[in-house]
Amino acid sequence: MSDSKYIDSFKDYLVNEKRVSTNTVSSYIRDVKQFYDFLSDSEKSEFNDVTKEDLQFYISHQLDSGRSPATVSRCIASLKAFFKRLKDNGMEEPNPAAELTAIASVKKMPQILKSDEIERLLDQPSVKDLKGCRDKAMLETLYATGIRVSELIALDVDDINLVTGIIQCRVGNVREIPINQTATRAISQYLSLSRPNMALEGETSLFVNTGGGRMSRQGFWKILKSYLDKAQISEDITPQMLRHSFAVHLLENGADIHSLQKMLGHADISSTQVYARAVKSELKAVYEKTHPRA
Repeated sequence: MSDSKYIDSFKDYLVNEKRVSTNTVSSYIRDVKQFYDFLSDSEKSEFNDVTKEDLQFYISHQLDSGRSPATVSRCIASLKAFFKRLKDNGMEEPNPAAELTAIASVKKMPQILKSDEIERLLDQPSVKDLKGCRDKAMLETLYATGIRVSELIALDVDDINLVTGIIQCRVGNVREIPINQTATRAISQYLSLSRPNMALEGETSLFVNTGGGRMSRQGFWKILKSYLDKAQISEDITPQMLRHSFAVHLLENGADIHSLQKMLGHADISSTQVYARAVKSELKAVYEKTHPRA
């Protein structure tokens, strides 16, 4: 059965067996189709190959793209129902959605990596080989700019100005973002030593995969996971945690909320204020732990 037939079968199940409302059917099918489109852009293209990590990555991507908690919660419910139906119909692999608990995580403060964890992670890629040189540049760019993974892999070579230390982000909220000297050096080394030996002729994308084409979201996620393991960072990490860490660390070191909003590309400052609340919460915890009269 093709993946489109799985969706059609799920729709028939909702209508004729579960007898849910027309609006609910439309919402569930739309959510599943959107996930399928997302899946089609990655290295996986079949529902039977989906893992729990793939779903967690997708949910994180939805949240980071500005979807409301209510919308993401419904999406989780849709995917849980869909994959349960696949399992009931004989899917051999374990149900990847069975343990999804992202509804609770929607409401909590953004999780970040500590400064020492960031350092350990960024120290993992070996710049002595082609892939390590590329990976170092990608990780440094993410942490230096706070851009989304989708924005990172959409970068073209022409979007980077190493002289001025500025990147042009052309996905979503178009903006210019400064990059620090460490990231600039890593990108420069990648462009001079690694990319010429990896990219296909005529390829415009900044970061390329081993086949010479544009890096995919799923490809980057696999790379990040491997370095997290090497750095012995065991928390339930998502690619967005580098973005969250960037935001919180800037605020902790004196950045103003409006400048951070522009760098992150938030249309609404309320999205940025989540990070300010995270900083205040951390300061309060430190105060209560260390003040003699707290």
